[in-house]
Amino acid sequence: MAEEQAAQPAAPQMRVLGQYIRDMSFENIVSQKGAAPDVQPDVQVQVNLDAKKRGQDNQYESAIKLNVTSKAKEGDTVLFVLEIDYVGMFHIENVPEDQLHPFLLIECPRMIFPFLRRVVSDITRDGGFPPLNLENIDFVSLYRNEIARRQKEAAPSEPIN
Repeated sequence: MAEEQAAQPAAPQMRVLGQYIRDMSFENIVSQKGAAPDVQPDVQVQVNLDAKKRGQDNQYESAIKLNVTSKAKEGDTVLFVLEIDYVGMFHIENVPEDQLHPFLLIECPRMIFPFLRRVVSDITRDGGFPPLNLENIDFVSLYRNEIARRQKEAAPSEPIN
């Protein structure tokens, strides 16, 4: 029995060490123009992910970068633009090397996303708009799409006949 337990690999462990806003910009464009933001918004959200190893053993950073643009549904008037780079610092152990990349770009962002959602809601509300409640992000699909995009870019193009 003891031999069976020794043969099994240790379970992956993740601990959030901290999280912070690395960079943020919020522009209330409609107010700068002297107009009232009482129009129906059309909100576009772009999401990018990034991860890197920190200086200490088993420590990593995982970042969610959002670019949010809100335009009036009628016309092309930009209401506000929000750019935010939100970072989580993690201590991770017992994750196999071949699984570390997806772990950093799927599981880590999943852990910090609720906090980022709250920050975005507060910023938009404090900026004079109704609070923006971000939809859940499917980090697995986002990761798969990025891998497919990179593979497509790396593939040699076919010769033209």
